[in-house]
Amino acid sequence: MEPEQIYKQLREKIIWLDLKPEMYLNLSELAESFGVSRTPIKEVLILLEADGWVLRHGSHFIVTPLSLGRIKEITEIRNIVEIEANILAMNRITSGELAALGEIRREIMKIDDMPSNKQLVEMDVKFHGTLFRATKNIQLAQMLERLLIHYLRFWLSIPQKIDPKSFFTETLEIIEAVEGKDEGRLRAISAAHIKNSIEKIMGTF
Repeated sequence: MEPEQIYKQLREKIIWLDLKPEMYLNLSELAESFGVSRTPIKEVLILLEADGWVLRHGSHFIVTPLSLGRIKEITEIRNIVEIEANILAMNRITSGELAALGEIRREIMKIDDMPSNKQLVEMDVKFHGTLFRATKNIQLAQMLERLLIHYLRFWLSIPQKIDPKSFFTETLEIIEAVEGKDEGRLRAISAAHIKNSIEKIMGTF
């Protein structure tokens, strides 16, 4: 298996908490599971460390802990960058991307009381990813998606069930503001969305 494939698979396992925060990563076990030597595994773990998914702990690697200090730092970056990115997306969005946002809204409106937290988070990633890509700035979209995914690990770790109605309140309003090209409203709702997200997370830890 190629290192790029190993990287993607390990990152997905970390994102969706199949590899738990602070879990030790055994190079020999990983090498055996992927059918490779320890060397490419160590190279992949170094890349994962550079992207913030794992940390060195002595001579070992561990999955990055869910630190409230870290989530506060990410929130500060989101407040500075994501709001402006949403405005950029509103001004550059295509008719096809608007249609995709409309479809996401329909999916949200059809949600019943049964979806898992993972299903809700997957839908949230789909919404934000659509908006980020609408900026037509690949570097910006990739940076924001990476920050968001780090953020969403907290939502996935919440023991209680996420309330879909509360979770997607600002999402629906953001879509409406983008459709209406209402910059003032979009700026205010985007700020409220980030603020409410951190408050809800902080209230569960």
